Amino acid sequence: MTDEREASEDGRERPGSAADRRGRRAGSTPTGDGGKGRATAVRDGRPEKVSLPSRLIRFLREVIAELRKVIWPTRKQLITYTIVVLVFVSFMVAFVALLDLVFAQGVTYLFGT
Repeated sequence: MTDEREASEDGRERPGSAADRRGRRAGSTPTGDGGKGRATAVRDGRPEKVSLPSRLIRFLREVIAELRKVIWPTRKQLITYTIVVLVFVSFMVAFVALLDLVFAQGVTYLFGT
């Protein structure tokens, strides 16, 4: 597999694929934790508390940003997927019902009533 990284103008390697970009974003903070689990901002080298409304607004912005990345199915795809799921669930219900019937007959034969 080839390395798809390119050199940018400032000499740093530029990620060439989406996986490379995700990897770079995940470890982009100085602590290497990806920014997860921190409720503080760093200012002048000291952590500063971030208010609850500020964190809530940031969370909602990130949710909206993630929802914009979603590839929503078309109406035709949605109908197709729904039919596939319903057929599969119907098949599994029939299969389990058949197994239940077979085991019930086997128990009745084995132990009698």
